[in-house]
Amino acid sequence: METSAAKLQREDSLRIGNIRFSSRLWVGTGKYKSFEETREAILASGADVVTVAVRRVNILRKDEPNLLDYLPPDNFKILPNTAGCYTVEEALRYARLARAAGISDMVKLEVIGDPRTLFPDVVGLVEAARVLVKEGFVVFPYTSDDPIIAKKLEDAGCPAVMPLAAPIGSGLGIRNPYNIRIIQETVGVPVIVDAGVGTASDAAIAMEMGCAGVLMNTAIAEAKDPVLMAHAMRLGVEAGRAAFLAGRMSRKLYANASSPLDGMISSPAHGTAP
Repeated sequence: METSAAKLQREDSLRIGNIRFSSRLWVGTGKYKSFEETREAILASGADVVTVAVRRVNILRKDEPNLLDYLPPDNFKILPNTAGCYTVEEALRYARLARAAGISDMVKLEVIGDPRTLFPDVVGLVEAARVLVKEGFVVFPYTSDDPIIAKKLEDAGCPAVMPLAAPIGSGLGIRNPYNIRIIQETVGVPVIVDAGVGTASDAAIAMEMGCAGVLMNTAIAEAKDPVLMAHAMRLGVEAGRAAFLAGRMSRKLYANASSPLDGMISSPAHGTAP
């Protein structure tokens, strides 16, 4: 007989628009020591969505070592991103380059507003999203944890929104869970936490909150053992999702015995006859 956990694994897939994803953990490809280590970690994560920076990773030059040789698009959903783009024009250019190279119609859209914090320029982000959606791109926007901006991105045609949990690469975990919850109530599209996750418990918390998925890079790539951490992140996401679907117990101020007290043998020490 199939267990409930096995059934969950089989049936609880993430769907965004017409795209089905086999894993709710999405991973990046930066900061690894080699393409080989990148591949090992991604395989250990179980992720089928792999995001690559168009301007920083060699995915367009066919005459040089190519990350896509290690992560063939037939086995993974390659999600080009516009990391490092500080203007709308730059972000549009790199998204179009990736599609022209035949990589994907999907794009993780980033328009960075500040080089120190890497916070997004949300005004430019919404502008770029509107343009790319009109051009037929499937736009996954990296945004702040602002419910108003999240709604504007949904209205622009983005099939999901990707608010940061904390600054990119900080590993601080979810700093403002209340805004993430408000975003979930504000938009009708999936919410995928992007940036700031540091360890498996952070990923589990995001999933326990009801987020549709988690995207991360640095937390895996800069771990002492990236492959083992990738495996831990996979388990964290799966555990958090299962806990969300199971429904946690209510919190109580006082103790509530796990075993019933009916039928207990009375004790003389408490003033009752044997």
